[in-house]
Amino acid sequence: MPVKRLSYVLLASSLLSACSSPQIMENWNSPSAWFGSDTDQQGNPVDSEKIVVARGDEDLKASVAAGNSDEATDAPLDDAISPELRAKAKDARQKLDDPKTRADASADSQDLWDRMRSGFAMDHAVDNARVKSQLDWYARHPSYIKRVVERGSRYLHHIVEETEARGLPTEMALLPIVESAFDPFAYSHGRAAGLWQFIPSTGKYFGLTQSWWHDDRRDVLEATDAALTYLDRLAKRFDGDYTLALAAYNAGGGTVSSAMRRNRNAGKPTDFWSLSLPKETRHYVPKLIALAKIFDNPEAYGIELPALDDEPYFEVVDTGSQLDLAQAAELAGVDIDEIYLLNPSYNRWATNPEGPHRLLVPKQNAGEFRQALANFPKEQRVSWQNYKVRKGDNLNSIARKFGTTTSVVRQVNKLDSDLIRIGQSLLIPSSTRGADAYALSQSQRLQRTQSRKRDGNKVSYTVRSGDTFWDIAREHRVSVREVAAWNGMAPGDPLIPGKKLVIWSKNAQPTVASNNSARSKAMVRKVGYRVRSGDSLSAIASRFSVNVRDIASWNDLNTKRYLQPGQSLVLYVDIRNSP
Repeated sequence: MPVKRLSYVLLASSLLSACSSPQIMENWNSPSAWFGSDTDQQGNPVDSEKIVVARGDEDLKASVAAGNSDEATDAPLDDAISPELRAKAKDARQKLDDPKTRADASADSQDLWDRMRSGFAMDHAVDNARVKSQLDWYARHPSYIKRVVERGSRYLHHIVEETEARGLPTEMALLPIVESAFDPFAYSHGRAAGLWQFIPSTGKYFGLTQSWWHDDRRDVLEATDAALTYLDRLAKRFDGDYTLALAAYNAGGGTVSSAMRRNRNAGKPTDFWSLSLPKETRHYVPKLIALAKIFDNPEAYGIELPALDDEPYFEVVDTGSQLDLAQAAELAGVDIDEIYLLNPSYNRWATNPEGPHRLLVPKQNAGEFRQALANFPKEQRVSWQNYKVRKGDNLNSIARKFGTTTSVVRQVNKLDSDLIRIGQSLLIPSSTRGADAYALSQSQRLQRTQSRKRDGNKVSYTVRSGDTFWDIAREHRVSVREVAAWNGMAPGDPLIPGKKLVIWSKNAQPTVASNNSARSKAMVRKVGYRVRSGDSLSAIASRFSVNVRDIASWNDLNTKRYLQPGQSLVLYVDIRNSP
């Protein structure tokens, strides 16, 4: 990129940063403040060339391969094992990996595995080394299959039904194993969330909304509908070739089409197995094929599938209004963690006040829940507190104090604006139990993640205006991805001023950044760079005075793969050192 053009890009980035920073606190509750502005930049994802870096099943695979005997404790759930909260984390994971056994079905009830097999339509006879490698691993680790089935047993019946309703091969019902290992709270460093691992932009395209209260990317009903709709569209794009559709689900339809075009121009076959695709995608489809082969004929691989009756695990209950999840659990006669595992989209202590007003509850508890809810006064569905405004208060600080949002406080108190006065009485909705009771809420999952012991010196860091993951990571001699993972985030997530981070610093005597350091941070700008012929990561790193590891982290790159001319990169450049 010419120096003059780079200067324009840096100047524009600087002006945008300067214009937007004073508004950060005012827009605390806006989707862009919480989830970044890229949600508005995505076109049709069917044409995308963006690789979706999913959480995947690698962590669970590593746990199984290591021979961990305590399956529930070692299964990854938001990386949340800490010495201080080990008992609570263990209990929550046990509920994820071992749902309550349902009542025995009648003798003539069809097994869900038989139903799934009857809908298999993909070619399981494919002879490919990548499939064989995955098959060999699964055959050596039957406990892995047992664990993902136990996790998925809450959701599989619904997913199989929805897959059949669209006329899709029922192998697609196994895709959440590859995407998330059936962990409903899975969150990848690529900002993908939930069973189906939607990134924010693709989720928004398919109507999966996000707010402070909820994230539809984790909603069992909404995300399943969106994922299968997406797969159906991709299959139509690739003329019914489901291997290409699956590859496009991971790497984007544009990426797959480009690879096919290159092969076509070179006179090569254009089937999935012949294409040059990103490494993650090359192994993505073989994983699903291998799983389908296992589930089609488990005895052939020495695997015994846990029994799974062909009946729903849950029912959908209309609540009519916002409901405290602890109250819901009590009314339904189930543990609150079961409510969260069936309704993982809820970030906080209650359902979204703006709806949809529904909850998934275990089938055997649905009747009891409906009856109890009908007799439960609406005014008691959430707890209410009277608060008198004090000097220095603002609506945002009050909302945060009580774990709610300014929009909710305005609505409840019929306020036309955020203006409040000292001595004014406000009615605030709040949880009926202490924070520890909501063990699988977003804040409690984050607390366990941040409490986990790591290598290095533990540092508590408060985000300041102008901070970036790169600045913080460089200051403490760690990677961007590490800082993000330690705090339940992805490198692309926005850093909100005032947010508390935990950093396991590699500095001998870690210190809080000085004012001079803060001023130097203001010289770092995000720039876009388009790869040119002859470029390499080391050459780009040298040109912009950054290091290769950071470029790879910012862009989710595999450093062993070559850069492609025309490829877009994001760089965080100190303009004092830029060319």
